[in-house]
Amino acid sequence: MPPAKKKSKAPAKKFAAKPVKKGAAKAASKSPAKFKSTPKNSPRSAPKSAPRSTKKRAAKTTAPVAASPAPKPAPKPAPKPAPKPKVHVPASQAESFAIEAARLLHDDKCTDIVLLDVRGRNPMTDYLVIGSGTSDRQMRSTLHDVEEVGAKIGYSAVRSTSDDRATWLLADFMNVIVHLFEPNTRAHYDIEMMWGDAPRIPWERPGSPARDRAGLNTVEA
Repeated sequence: MPPAKKKSKAPAKKFAAKPVKKGAAKAASKSPAKFKSTPKNSPRSAPKSAPRSTKKRAAKTTAPVAASPAPKPAPKPAPKPAPKPKVHVPASQAESFAIEAARLLHDDKCTDIVLLDVRGRNPMTDYLVIGSGTSDRQMRSTLHDVEEVGAKIGYSAVRSTSDDRATWLLADFMNVIVHLFEPNTRAHYDIEMMWGDAPRIPWERPGSPARDRAGLNTVEA
C-alpha cells in the first residue's frame, strides 16, 4: 500500500488587529467590568425587602424627656396672732368682792368653786359664791377669812349660819352670799341647778392653770 499522505497543516490565518480609535479606548478603560447576567427568577435577583431595623426608631421614641421643673409651693400665709385674753371687768363693787371671795376659797383649798350672777333672778342677793370644803375645821376657817376680807372693804356679814354637823356654812353679805358645802351635802341640795340659767362669772386669776383649762383666758363672746 502506498504510504498515507501526511496532512499538511495549513497555516493559521492571521487576523490583523483592527485599529482602535483613541476615544473608544478611553471609554473602554472607564467602563465598569461586565458581570454575568443572572436569570430574573433566580434568588439573587429578588429585591431585598428585609424589614428595616426599628431599634433606632425605638430609641428615638423612648428617649427620656426632660422633666419639667416642679412648681414652687405657694408661700404659706402668716399665722394670725392669737387674740389677746380679755380680762373680765367687774360690773360693780359687789361683783369685785364676790370674785375676791371665790379666789379666797380657792386659796384655802376649797374645790368646785362657782360664781353665779343672779341679778334679776334672786330677790335676796345679786351674786352667789359656792364651793366645797374638805373638813369641818377647814370650812369654818375659810368662811372666817372671807368675813375678814369683806369687813376691810365695807362688806360686813349680816348673818352666818351652819348646821349641827357643819356640812353647810353660809355667810350673807347682802349683795353677795357665800355657801360652803361638804361634797355630799352639796350634791343633795344642788343649789347651783336652781339657778342653772344664771351666767357664770370667771373668777380665776389671769394665767392660772384652772382658768386655762376652763377656756376663760380667751376673748369672751
